[in-house]
Amino acid sequence: MSFKAILRRAAAASVLMLAMAGVSPAQELNALVWCDHSDPNLLKPFEEANGVKVNVKEFEGTGAGLAIVEQSQPGDWDVMVIDSIDVRRGVERGLFEPLAEDQLPVADLFPEVTMDAFTKADGKRYGITEKFGYNTIGFNKAKADPADMQTLASLTGDKYKGRIAIYDYYLPVIGMAAMAIGKKTAELTEADLPAIKETLLKMKANAKAVTDVVASQTALATGEADVLVGGGEWVTAGIAKENPDLDFSIPKEGAVLWSQSLAMFKDSKNKDLAFKFIQYVMSPEGQARLATSACYWGMPANTKAALNEEQKAILRFAEQPEFLKRAQGYPAPDEALDKKMQDMWTEVLQAQ
Repeated sequence: MSFKAILRRAAAASVLMLAMAGVSPAQELNALVWCDHSDPNLLKPFEEANGVKVNVKEFEGTGAGLAIVEQSQPGDWDVMVIDSIDVRRGVERGLFEPLAEDQLPVADLFPEVTMDAFTKADGKRYGITEKFGYNTIGFNKAKADPADMQTLASLTGDKYKGRIAIYDYYLPVIGMAAMAIGKKTAELTEADLPAIKETLLKMKANAKAVTDVVASQTALATGEADVLVGGGEWVTAGIAKENPDLDFSIPKEGAVLWSQSLAMFKDSKNKDLAFKFIQYVMSPEGQARLATSACYWGMPANTKAALNEEQKAILRFAEQPEFLKRAQGYPAPDEALDKKMQDMWTEVLQAQ
């Protein structure tokens, strides 16, 4: 090979290397999420449509999520899933970017779950509710009388003693105990705690176990428990096909409404893509995939979610307007009261 040919090849290789250096890798989106957002059935359509890789990190509870953010560098994260009632906690810390409300299907949401008092600040929307459900009574209707499950009084009587499991999360179970004695969760004060504690102790005396999310679902599925305090569609819907006897009720006293929102970080380096992801999740197709995630099912916030008839039946979609009328939210965030409720819950769990 001549010296000129070698030079030409070297020059061509240099041009190729420079061209390759200019090629941008696939975009990446970094999301702090609950486990339902890790489902490939939800993520892949967005990734393929946008030529992007969505990197997810799972956490449980707002406190844990905010701790991750505090340990990260600005710009490390693009979007976050957060309890709707806690969106303002992120706003107060200067974490979130206002969302373009006119480019989101806010008008299509169930009105009760827009939760503007928590998801908006100074007239700007910082979070949008994507999914919701109830901490209520989950039960096996082949073993527990569905009529009994229409009142919270069934949890403190003797009929189901030793057949009950309790979901180990203090806020919703305290909320259920409060409703059982006629209290409104949004109006709880320290003065209400002694009566609530008495009710919780009665529930615990009837319980076979106080368990986490996975164990709660397992207890119902295997027949270890016939009734789950704090359960709901998020426990029963995902395994309803395997065991159609599993169901949930919204008692006459009410149920505790949980809801989760999506927010975008102010320091995101990919705001256009982050907002596009939020739009996708809120779309009818994205809502259906999120609602039926492999991790847990829940009600899509968008009334136009593209669920099929079987999925709607399992989630009792048509009954939601009536359910929402009887639902109350988690006790409003109040650090001092929250600490006292946590301490009370610990005392209840340790009681013999």
